[in-house]
Amino acid sequence: MTNQPSPRVRRSVSLAALVIASGLSVPLLPGVAVAATSAPVTASSRHHDARVLDLPAGLRPEGITARHDTLYVSSLADGRILAVDRRSGHTRVLLPGQTGRALRGLQIDGRTGLLYAAGNRGATAIVLALDHRTGHIVREWTVPGAGFLNDLVITKKAVWVTDSRVDRLLRIPLGRGGHPQAGDPSLLPLVGAWPVPDPAAIRANGIRALPDGRLLLDHSSAGGLWAVSPSDGRVTPVPVTGGPAIIGGDGLELDGHRLWIVRGTGQRSVSELRLDVHHGRATARWVRDLTDASLDVPSTAVLSGGRLWAVNARFGVADPATAPYWITGLVLR
Repeated sequence: MTNQPSPRVRRSVSLAALVIASGLSVPLLPGVAVAATSAPVTASSRHHDARVLDLPAGLRPEGITARHDTLYVSSLADGRILAVDRRSGHTRVLLPGQTGRALRGLQIDGRTGLLYAAGNRGATAIVLALDHRTGHIVREWTVPGAGFLNDLVITKKAVWVTDSRVDRLLRIPLGRGGHPQAGDPSLLPLVGAWPVPDPAAIRANGIRALPDGRLLLDHSSAGGLWAVSPSDGRVTPVPVTGGPAIIGGDGLELDGHRLWIVRGTGQRSVSELRLDVHHGRATARWVRDLTDASLDVPSTAVLSGGRLWAVNARFGVADPATAPYWITGLVLR
């Protein structure tokens, strides 16, 4: 393992953060779906007690997950995975980088301690399962024909991965105790009401499991929330009432009835909704947008230690190879 110097743990309101909060638009990278710029952060909506954990410059972070006091962050730059102590901000390299590799979605299976990561190595789509303590890769799957493996969720019997440019989900079967089974992953096409407004755009992005066994997706280009049957791939819309429309969305986080959509309504916010599932019907009600001056095009978020930790991907920054990056820990009231 390679140790990084301990970064600063800083409060969210700084001169640079105030510039971010001024409402200036952010140029976007080609092919990256990002919702329209949110309204400027106001004093009443800013979380003055948000914590900011610095990440290495040039990391280009994308995915985040957590176990106990440790946050795990993936890199688009070289497929590194960092382990970050959310109390001290100390950062270490769990999985070293590799030229040509990019990793996006992350989640840990609490039963086995395996950390799953989705992404690509060059033009080849991959899913990795690694030991969350040592970084040792226990299993690797390659997925021929995948367009853009993005986010993932772990259920009792499978790991499900969104393929954001091919309208299907990847399923990796899990056996007793959550251990990966032998054999290749299977593919589940999305059918029914699933919209495809632009075949080249990012579509299925964040994914979480509903209590009735279905899967919940957000749609980065058409917007909205969508429920998917894991047996036949049939998609139905999830009505959202109150507040602004869900016009985009990247990562999802779900805790009971509380659902968070990263960039659901703007580039510098996380939307909080109340989700209800009754008799096979899922509905959601908009509660609020979580904002902070330090949010700069967040990509994914994870709930840990009473905060929602959002990793700032900063898509569209002028020089991503040298740009600073950080995690914002939002207080949930």
